[in-house]
Amino acid sequence: MTRFLIVRLGALGDVIHGIPAAAALRAQFPAAQIDWVTDPRYVELLGLVRGLDRRVPIDTRRLAEAVSTIRELRGARYDAAIDLQGLIKSAAIARGAGADRTIGFPGAHLREPAARFFYSETPSPGDAAHVIFKNMALLAPLGVREARVAFPLDVPETPAAGEVRGRAGRSGYALLNPGAAWPNKRWPPDRFGALAAALRERLGLRSFVLWGPGEDSLAAAVAAASAGAAEVAPATTTVDLFALARSARLMVSGDTGPLHIAAAMGTPIVSLFGPTRAERNGPWAPADVAISRTATCVCHYERRCRRGRPCIDEIGVDDVMTGVERRVAAHG
Repeated sequence: MTRFLIVRLGALGDVIHGIPAAAALRAQFPAAQIDWVTDPRYVELLGLVRGLDRRVPIDTRRLAEAVSTIRELRGARYDAAIDLQGLIKSAAIARGAGADRTIGFPGAHLREPAARFFYSETPSPGDAAHVIFKNMALLAPLGVREARVAFPLDVPETPAAGEVRGRAGRSGYALLNPGAAWPNKRWPPDRFGALAAALRERLGLRSFVLWGPGEDSLAAAVAAASAGAAEVAPATTTVDLFALARSARLMVSGDTGPLHIAAAMGTPIVSLFGPTRAERNGPWAPADVAISRTATCVCHYERRCRRGRPCIDEIGVDDVMTGVERRVAAHG
């Protein structure tokens, strides 16, 4: 049996962007064993992915446990380990698994260039812009050269999704996601509120505001600014977010995990970009809309704005609503 190991530890959106590579690998090698090493926080997410044999948690903050896990991986005798992350720690895990081949990105495409010393093969992603296609390019040495983007997900119905559908009624609902780990990825909550009011007025859509740990006050601020057009969504797990996105008529979000969940589910999307590049991290469906101010940003891929006013604040409500109407018209 052919055996493959995928290494992508996090974060949420990056794990999602790795799923098409796993799907392409499974399509090329239907009888292979395909395992995925990830941070324990994302094992639940990978549990939704068909075609994986094992989801192996590894907590790199617990050195002794991590070393024990790597030793256990060596027993699988993998034919190839593919590092989709490009960090020294992920490359070390891939190499430490003892596979016959360790595949990763060439130095110019690595966040930590020293990771390249752990790889036996470094295929070039060529002119691929989006991280999904960069990931899939790593499969070329294995004979996977032409593959479609697929997300083989089994998403169950959840109580939270059923509750939102019931509260939305027959007109359906939009999901608004104001949160993000980086402060300069967050569009202001008062603008999200104004957008919700416009969605109700022009499209008859009720909006539900997503929130994660520590973001409940942010979601409440959006609802308070919406003139009654938005309400705070119930508390959600990762699986809930997939189920909510599956039924949503629209998602508006910055560059963060829930946006990529919606993209994987085929939800119509309008995305808002500041310090990160939409062509690399944004939705990949041709009809989806990305509104970006990256061209004016002075802190690309930095977590905090260096000029005092994040470039994402330059995006106006009318800009987003224009994008919404274009996206909804394309969806039908």
